[in-house]
Amino acid sequence: MGLYEKYILPKVLHFACGMEPMMRQREKVVPQAEGHVLEVGIGSGLNLSYYEASRVTKVTGLDPSVEMSQMAQQAAGDAPVDVEFLNLPGDEIPLDDHSVDSIVVTYTLCTIPDAGAALSQMRRVLKPGGRMLFCEHGAAPDARVKRWQDRMDPLWGRLAGGCHLNRAIPDIIQDAGFAIERLETMYLAGWKPASFNYWGTAVHA
Repeated sequence: MGLYEKYILPKVLHFACGMEPMMRQREKVVPQAEGHVLEVGIGSGLNLSYYEASRVTKVTGLDPSVEMSQMAQQAAGDAPVDVEFLNLPGDEIPLDDHSVDSIVVTYTLCTIPDAGAALSQMRRVLKPGGRMLFCEHGAAPDARVKRWQDRMDPLWGRLAGGCHLNRAIPDIIQDAGFAIERLETMYLAGWKPASFNYWGTAVHA
């Protein structure tokens, strides 16, 4: 890991992912979580303040970045729920089958190298009847914007910790064995190639 990835990138990601339009999206999604929650890609802990203490028994936060997890641990001190941390990638979830009630994944599927494998692991640990709550940016519906996403994606990934601009989020979720029960989309304020958002809920297919 270089100096950029260790010291600069975590602060850049915390700032970028904590901008007001993205925080408003988190506020739409995270309060729906209940029971034992697995948050995949907990990052710097930007979701933690949105969990409802009356609905959530525990949050297990998964993230491979030690630096980001350290930031999240600081945020956990003010969180309304108990939080435990696992420094592992999304395709290595050391939890039992059907052991969590909710999964929260926000602005994470764009970055996981093998998003399909990670989603398969999420599906394995989610209880029947449980929900995955997601909010992600990804492939835009407009051809002109999509062309820019495709052109910029290699450079963007190198600068943004492996983030992809052009992933078709609903397709990735459904290909992993989930059924999307609710889906909303829109452009957030900001640079269009990085601002088309998908959010909603998914269950076992």
